Amino acid sequence: MSRELCLLRHGKAVVDEKNNDFARPLTGRGNRDAYNIGVLMRREHWPPDFILSSPATRALATATCTAQALGLDAGAIKQDLRLYFQGITQIKAVLATVSPSLKRVLLVGHNPDLEDLLLDLAGSESLPARDKLMPTATLVRLQMPDDWRQLSTNCGKIVSFTLAKQLLGEK
Repeated sequence: MSRELCLLRHGKAVVDEKNNDFARPLTGRGNRDAYNIGVLMRREHWPPDFILSSPATRALATATCTAQALGLDAGAIKQDLRLYFQGITQIKAVLATVSPSLKRVLLVGHNPDLEDLLLDLAGSESLPARDKLMPTATLVRLQMPDDWRQLSTNCGKIVSFTLAKQLLGEK
């Protein structure tokens, strides 16, 4: 296993019933948490070779803040509508298009799809027991098989699991 998939749930978003779900922006905390995840990734030497993001406002803003903290160009983020509530089959289809030369991919998206993907790839035995598996701005790093097109059930292994609020010592 020489590939790594980093799953990042978007940061905390504004709850606004006047706007449609797709256009919900991040809150101040959401922006801060996304940036802090990027700082962690830079500090720990986990820079992605490629960033995939849902085009929803909150996910794209999360990807952009994280990329900024990593010192990466936000223009390098590839948006794909299949990452917006289309299910894990579509997420795997997006990942199957990733170049074999890319070793670490950051995927920014939404629940329940990210939690479903995590459970499919890693199984439930290695996951922390809590009500919400991936709260906003949670980063999960998975060791993956050598081929992005071969993402079968239980093919991944969790390397790290980080909640943004842990970075600031919040409870």
